Amino acid sequence: MSKRIAVLVSGGGTNLQALIDAQGRGEIPGGEIVAVIASTPEAYALERAKGAGIPGYVIARSDYPSAQAVTQALVEQLRDLDVHLVVLAGFMTILTRELFQAYENAVINIHPSLIPSFCGKGCYGLHVHEKALEYGVKVSGATVHFVTEECDAGPIILQKAVEVQPEDTPETLQRRIMEQCEWKLLPQAVALFCQDRLAVEGRIVTILPPKTQAM
Repeated sequence: MSKRIAVLVSGGGTNLQALIDAQGRGEIPGGEIVAVIASTPEAYALERAKGAGIPGYVIARSDYPSAQAVTQALVEQLRDLDVHLVVLAGFMTILTRELFQAYENAVINIHPSLIPSFCGKGCYGLHVHEKALEYGVKVSGATVHFVTEECDAGPIILQKAVEVQPEDTPETLQRRIMEQCEWKLLPQAVALFCQDRLAVEGRIVTILPPKTQAM
């Protein structure tokens, strides 16, 4: 049975586009993006979803009295859609434990650094790359991980590094990490999940070999 995927977005949706493109190339076997859920009706990612024929939904934080209330509404929507995998692709709303209890080891996020470096509270968007350059690291990259209640602290699925160039700005480093890491890692991780090839034990994620097809 195909895994039903919901992608949660807040902005432009470049990682969503990477997933849509990968799906179009047949690179997410066993999975299908069935919904894009935005935290604001202005999110350009909804246009990307519309262009790909994927239903779009809005669950705005401003419509709810608390983070818990918006999370409960989100879980209800995901259950109504019979979703198996939740992908956070630049989703900027704080979510509470209800989501991670309902979808244990089935919520994944992409973060633009090599966790545990430059992650956690306040480390998002360009701030991550500013911190990396200020620290003087020679490599940076991206991490796909399962999401838990603690920010950026869930089990790591995949990581990929790029070299930091002497002339880099936060913007150029961000672009290189998106193009060379994020847009490749996220579809790869989603595909592994949809093929039941991710085994989680404590903090350790093991990538299982492909299942052989019976003759």
